[in-house]
Amino acid sequence: MKSIKIAGATVNQTPIDWDNNTKNIVAAIEAARKEAVQILCLPEMAITGYGSEDLFLSSWVPEQAWEELQKIKAACINIIVAVGLPVRVGNITYNGACVIHNTKIIGITLKQNLARDGVHYEPRWFDAWPAGEVKEINVNGEPIAVGDLIYEAHGIKFGFEICEDAWRINRPGYRLQQRGVDLILNPSASHFALGKSEVREQVVVLEGTEKFNCAYLFVNLLGNEAGRMIYDGDIIIAQKGKLLAVNNRLSFKNYNLLATTVDFDQPEKSSLVPFTDGKERNEEFARAASLALFDYVRKSRAKGYVLSLSGGADSSLCAVLVSEMVRRAALELGWKAFCAAVRIDFTTDHHTAVSQLLTCAYQGTRNSSEDTFTSAQKLAQSIGAEFHHWLIDEEVKSYTGKIENALGRSLTWENDDIALQNIQARSRSPIIWLLANVKQAVLLTTSNRSEGDVGYATMDGDTSGSLAPIAGIDKPFILQWLKWAETNLGYTGLHYVNSLTPTAELRPAERTQTDEKDLMPYAILVEIEKLAIRDRKPPLEVYQVLALHYPPAEIKGYIKKFFRLWSTNQWKRERLAPSFHFDDLNVDPRSWCRFPILSGSFAKELEELELA
Repeated sequence: MKSIKIAGATVNQTPIDWDNNTKNIVAAIEAARKEAVQILCLPEMAITGYGSEDLFLSSWVPEQAWEELQKIKAACINIIVAVGLPVRVGNITYNGACVIHNTKIIGITLKQNLARDGVHYEPRWFDAWPAGEVKEINVNGEPIAVGDLIYEAHGIKFGFEICEDAWRINRPGYRLQQRGVDLILNPSASHFALGKSEVREQVVVLEGTEKFNCAYLFVNLLGNEAGRMIYDGDIIIAQKGKLLAVNNRLSFKNYNLLATTVDFDQPEKSSLVPFTDGKERNEEFARAASLALFDYVRKSRAKGYVLSLSGGADSSLCAVLVSEMVRRAALELGWKAFCAAVRIDFTTDHHTAVSQLLTCAYQGTRNSSEDTFTSAQKLAQSIGAEFHHWLIDEEVKSYTGKIENALGRSLTWENDDIALQNIQARSRSPIIWLLANVKQAVLLTTSNRSEGDVGYATMDGDTSGSLAPIAGIDKPFILQWLKWAETNLGYTGLHYVNSLTPTAELRPAERTQTDEKDLMPYAILVEIEKLAIRDRKPPLEVYQVLALHYPPAEIKGYIKKFFRLWSTNQWKRERLAPSFHFDDLNVDPRSWCRFPILSGSFAKELEELELA
């Protein structure tokens, strides 16, 4: 009977953190051996970390990865292990999955399709391996087969689709089926996006098992590996259209192992592992953001986070996410391991832990309201954050007075509206930076994606910081998530912010400033964004879609405003702090959407829209 115990092991790696990465891999292998696993698959680029970027252009990184492979190989006693690393063949670097059987390398499969869209730039670092081609390399006198390989062991044949391979129409699985493969392994570094796990499970794994009449094991990297991308640690095992086992994703542990026994003669006898991994969108966001913040603070070796807490939705979300990070990580790891990981004094109290990791300050002006102060104070108190407050009117007066003396005139709201708004936001920056420096903490900036689209943010003001955790999320999602968190996560301190209308509070109160009045309804902004940025449609095509649902003259005005603001504010997006990737798009030019700083600003395209 061809009944084999197979497993996937996800690992939380860091680029070129050799000792940590190898330690995690070896620990996963040892755990698999204890469970009598016969075939184990680890993720793509598990040895180096997938996010090593231009380090892959060097020769020394693949060389060091090979040295680490020797340590890993020694741990593979009486087990087959597949582990990802960069491989040099004739001075060209390829993305490989090395197969080790009982401490011996029996081959290295090389990736045939490179990810080149969205957040991925693989063709910059690797070459694609031609389908059907096999070569032999010689490493330290040892001949090793590399390329498009299949393997035989325990009475079955197995082969690989490496991440992007499985997302292509002409995926390698078709050729593997023709070669009689019983099992396909997919080591991946598939970035997190809301809802993506469901698509991956259905399209890559389940449909793959049906098309190729085989068993399929998918394993993804785990954690915030290099700063921006989050990996969910998804492990999926299926056979002939049926799920056998699914991992609980977004774990705070260094590695997770998921194993099951697959019967290749009688699939109905394959073992089922109960699984409860949730994919509800709000919960998924909470889990991903918590893990990203946990990894960022521990890997950066910072002493927590500092936040300018305005009492508005965006900064409130950042505060709650740090609190959720504490709650979720301590629950899974235990308080002792959690406190050690983030380097705080030992505690078993949530509020005490948050107070050590999050410092907030409300920085008011004469234009700030009592409502937003109360919102900030009550939220900080409810989660246990250290809270301070002060006024910055003296700083604003000092700056404006100097410019008024230089110009020989007074600055007025009628003539200098934007300048007077911006100087308030900018005056907050040096003070909160000072606090962050003293605390040796990461300064969180609170810009969201909708603001990034249209430049509705003050450079060196509310964009000032070293990490922008919510810059990949749109404003409507943020507003509904805060209400969900108040009800479903028990954050009663959000009651105050959830009762407010979003406003920058930079104009005098009598001018009744609101975000949507300054811009456009957020719901419409998001619809335009998806068509214009995600789907890359020109203004006229965006209009043709949206005019079916909104008054034509009104929507035309909003589209014109969006494209003009988008094109003139690229310089701001170039300077945004690093952000986490959460959705199926973002506007970070370093990880998803590149746009010229100087351009024709859609002049011809907006003329065509005007004539429509």
